[in-house]
Amino acid sequence: MSQDALIQHYSGIIEGVGEDLQRDGLLKTPQRAAKAMEFLCKGYHQTLDEVVNKAVFETSNDDMVIVKDIELYSLCEHHMLPFIGKAHVAYLPRGKVIGLSKIARIVDMYARRLQIQENMTVQIADAIEQAIQPAGVAVTIEAEHLCMKMRGVEKQNSVMKTSVMLGAFRKSQATRMEYLTLIH
Repeated sequence: MSQDALIQHYSGIIEGVGEDLQRDGLLKTPQRAAKAMEFLCKGYHQTLDEVVNKAVFETSNDDMVIVKDIELYSLCEHHMLPFIGKAHVAYLPRGKVIGLSKIARIVDMYARRLQIQENMTVQIADAIEQAIQPAGVAVTIEAEHLCMKMRGVEKQNSVMKTSVMLGAFRKSQATRMEYLTLIH
């Protein structure tokens, strides 16, 4: 969708809630909101190959690699309200490692889409698996959902946790427990 179309839609939404688009504070709001939405949904215009950008390196290391507390910001696909949290990503190399920043970029690529946390967790794990074919992948996401805090049940202290375990993390309780211990 073009930015002009988004601007028109935001203008309609603002008028639809009873506001005056000619009010001083709202004069440029449709343009700003359209630009913000394009940024918040930029993950639709990225591919795994572009994000990884050939930053895969040979290694003899087969010990667990963990990147924890990767902040994420997404929009729930049901209400288009933010959910904010952190992701923990681990993998067991099998001949290849991925550039450290690429893990955070993969998280962002999927977070910057209209999304549900459950699916995003799987998408991140699958992407790491596809990029480097490790012996195992674990992804845990902890997030606060404004659709539960600002509206609906209005539960201010709720946090949703999701996890996906692939390969050795699923098969080996010891590997899974090591990961869970290290992220907490």
